[in-house]
Amino acid sequence: MNVINKTIDLGDGRTIAIETGKLAKQADGAVTVRMGNTVLLATVCGAKDAAPGVDFMPLQVDYKEKFSAFGRFPGGFTRREGKASDYEVLTSRLVDRVLRPLFPDDYHAEVFVNIILFSADGEDVPDALAGLAASSALAVSDIPFNGPISEVRVARVDGKFVINPTFSQLEEADIDIMVGATADNIMMVEGEMSEVQESDMLEAIKVAHEAIKEHCRIQLELAEACGKTVKREYSHEENDEELRAAVREACYDKVYAIAVSGSAKQERSDAFSAVKDEFKSQYTEEELEEKGSLIDRYYHDVEKEAMRRAILDEGKRLDGRKTTEIRPIWIETDCLPGPHGAAIFTRGETQSLTTITLGTKNDEKIVDDVLTHGKERFLLHYNFPPFSTGEAKAQRGVGRREVGHGNLAHRALKRMIPENYPYVIRIMSDILESNGSSSMATVCAGTLALMDAGVPVRRPVSGIAMGLISENKGANYAVLSDILGDEDHLGDMDFKVTGTKDGITATQMDIKVDGLSYEILEKALAQAREGRLHILGKITEAMPEPRADLKPHAPRIETIIVGKEFIGAIIGPGGKIIQGIQEKTGATISIEEVDNKGVIEVSGLNKECIDAAIKAIKNIVAVPEIGEVYEGKISSVMPYGAFVEFMPGKDGLLHISEMDWRRLDTVEEAGLQEGDQVTVKLVDIDPKTGKFKLSRKALLPRPEGYVDSERQRSPRPNNNGGNRSQYNHRDGGGRRGDR
Repeated sequence: MNVINKTIDLGDGRTIAIETGKLAKQADGAVTVRMGNTVLLATVCGAKDAAPGVDFMPLQVDYKEKFSAFGRFPGGFTRREGKASDYEVLTSRLVDRVLRPLFPDDYHAEVFVNIILFSADGEDVPDALAGLAASSALAVSDIPFNGPISEVRVARVDGKFVINPTFSQLEEADIDIMVGATADNIMMVEGEMSEVQESDMLEAIKVAHEAIKEHCRIQLELAEACGKTVKREYSHEENDEELRAAVREACYDKVYAIAVSGSAKQERSDAFSAVKDEFKSQYTEEELEEKGSLIDRYYHDVEKEAMRRAILDEGKRLDGRKTTEIRPIWIETDCLPGPHGAAIFTRGETQSLTTITLGTKNDEKIVDDVLTHGKERFLLHYNFPPFSTGEAKAQRGVGRREVGHGNLAHRALKRMIPENYPYVIRIMSDILESNGSSSMATVCAGTLALMDAGVPVRRPVSGIAMGLISENKGANYAVLSDILGDEDHLGDMDFKVTGTKDGITATQMDIKVDGLSYEILEKALAQAREGRLHILGKITEAMPEPRADLKPHAPRIETIIVGKEFIGAIIGPGGKIIQGIQEKTGATISIEEVDNKGVIEVSGLNKECIDAAIKAIKNIVAVPEIGEVYEGKISSVMPYGAFVEFMPGKDGLLHISEMDWRRLDTVEEAGLQEGDQVTVKLVDIDPKTGKFKLSRKALLPRPEGYVDSERQRSPRPNNNGGNRSQYNHRDGGGRRGDR
């Protein structure tokens, strides 16, 4: 067994160890990556040949966490790992986005990258190692790949940048971004920030890139030690240069004319299709079966070249805008009667209808991932139905794209929600039209919907997607504001930036070419800020500030804090007390222990039911005081008196002698029955037993001429040592018992 090890020194006493040759040796490439007690296994397998008709890179990246890695059982009935969690999907996307552009353009064999977390300690964040592990597996394989790459997380904690910070450090960070790169070029950036400046984000990227350069150097040494510097030969494309030239000659001028015409999406798409169909019309069906896919590929190249030349040579974009121009925006808020907040945000041919649902503690999302276990109070869901792009197909569940775009919008908005806001918030963005930057439309519509719902957001947030067209490794380039779908597809960069007037809150960037300089990146950030502030102006023009109050049909929530010792009394045996309060008042009550205190949320559809529930709770937690008057309910009647529940969970004895000023022989003479409401005064608390003595007569007018000595009972002890007067009863013959 030829085991090879390499070590990366992080410079702060921590190291990353890469090992190959021990595990999963039948894969084309396999490595383990270890930092502290966090261990990942990454494998890569590539098909020898491409499937017939495939003219793209069929890459699949899967990141999976084993619950055993952290000594836990999976949830659910099966007690085994199931479908990928959102965190696993997002980590898979982070790796995929850096690897995919670096495979050769003509390499079309299926490649599967699997990254598995086998050990974790809950301190080191494993997703920061996933990119390094995947690239290392490719480095020790013979699969063609223009790497290596690596990914690192960089955070700013107390003003200092930290590479691959721990979970605890991330809680204190005001910058948290993941950066993927080769030794020469930045390929991907994604993360969130607390309204930081563009220069701060740029500095974080530079710090991350310096660390990545060392990772790449170690991987090259690893590949050389394994003898994998020469990659496999392949032939996945057959080309017809005569046909390529013919397509360009016949189509380029027509396509270029369409590209500079400034037409709308559908009109432009139809025109492009007509040019291709016209060229294909010269061939028979038999010839098209042989050459059709090649024509499609060569025509795509013509479209790409024409669009790029129109921008670089004439500064004309597909829809006629200037490079810095933002598409027309229209906004409508309070557009639906049912949701607790709603807004439509339309920018050009991209439209988001976003709704807000406000909920209580019972609506929290339970998060049960391997390393994250808790509850989420701020949710954002993004839906991208096929009709938004005019596609005639069914929508089948939530894909990785929806998870990724929703996560970006979630990061953009979450820090604007006030701390300790009592409501659980769900934002749902449905994309009704899409032609570029639907995730940024979600951010804008989300801000508007939150304000429409009366959520007191700290500041409004807007977002914009930037593009890039470049040639000669950035010697000639154009940065595009508010890109179209085609500009994303045919361009070199998709750079999304969100933020408030004070700074950036989230970002996501994918680079598709080599040679993105920091100069271009700085220009893109500055141009993005201008566009972001322009859009922010439109948002605040439509809705200057959040509504002063919630919608009438939104739930109301009030929070009260009680001592830990009262939690049991409020809940009652088997939940009897709390359920009784909810049934009686119509309010919903949730209670949990936080920091040795009871935190109670009371929610309802109106103030009256909430006030009634809070009053009932306060009665429970209140300490009975001698001399106070209470409204109680008779819980049971005895010959010697009645027990009255004068506070929830607290019963006192209303003795027959304390029911009225006149002498009573039976409780019935007082007109009191079980279930009756009665007003009583607490006159005494037994210091030894804590039992409560109640009086009704103390609240009644004292009869004129009343003499205590004549009317007051002086009960004698009975033979059992008890108070005989408490056990007066009628005997079987109907006579009074001896007094």
